[in-house]
Amino acid sequence: MTDLSALPIERKPLQAAVKRAADVVLALSALIVLSPVMLIAAAGILICDPGPVFYKARRMGKDMKEVTMYKFRTMRVGSDKHGAITGVNDSRVFSWGEILRKTKIDELPQLVNILKGEMSVVGPRPEDVDIVKEYYTEKEKLTLKVLPGLACPGSIFNYTHGDKYLSGDDAGTAYTDRFLHIKLALDIYYLRHWSLAYDVSIITRTVKAIIDTMKGGEGADYPVEYKKIREMRRWRRKS
Repeated sequence: MTDLSALPIERKPLQAAVKRAADVVLALSALIVLSPVMLIAAAGILICDPGPVFYKARRMGKDMKEVTMYKFRTMRVGSDKHGAITGVNDSRVFSWGEILRKTKIDELPQLVNILKGEMSVVGPRPEDVDIVKEYYTEKEKLTLKVLPGLACPGSIFNYTHGDKYLSGDDAGTAYTDRFLHIKLALDIYYLRHWSLAYDVSIITRTVKAIIDTMKGGEGADYPVEYKKIREMRRWRRKS
């Protein structure tokens, strides 16, 4: 069994302090600069599908402690009762909500989670509590030893390649059977190789992926973490 305490991330107090300080500065700055965008997002939700502006998601946080993650609501009221995973062309997502998802504007309220100390700018994405309890292996629980994040290798992979895995009538099963464990493997790689410079690269790559998508780019390459994991597995099979 993997030693869950054997994480190179945030073991040095100075690095942890710098990471937290950077989280606060970035989150507060983003909230100020992007406040007009967030106001437009909220107004669009009220116009397109009257109801709550925010969606409060039950997620598993650091050390298996549940947190409430904030998002702009992108699905029709009550849609979450029909499954936590959103599939390709999911009819529950209203038109304005689809734009918010594509641009990742729907995730901006999580800047508040970051200021509260419940999340970090970069870290494994917080997962649905029931999915964690039912599907995570002991090794995959490595991702719960640190604060969940707004961006990570797994979220980049989800953004650029998720549709290839989540097509079909049962997005929930496709997610837990085909996609979840790949995403978590990428995030475990991130944790094992963590550095502040790596965090900066994740932020840069996330922004680039969103911009490329907005420009109509297609056929995004697999994240470097995905390629490295594939290479390591091929090497082990040959050894």
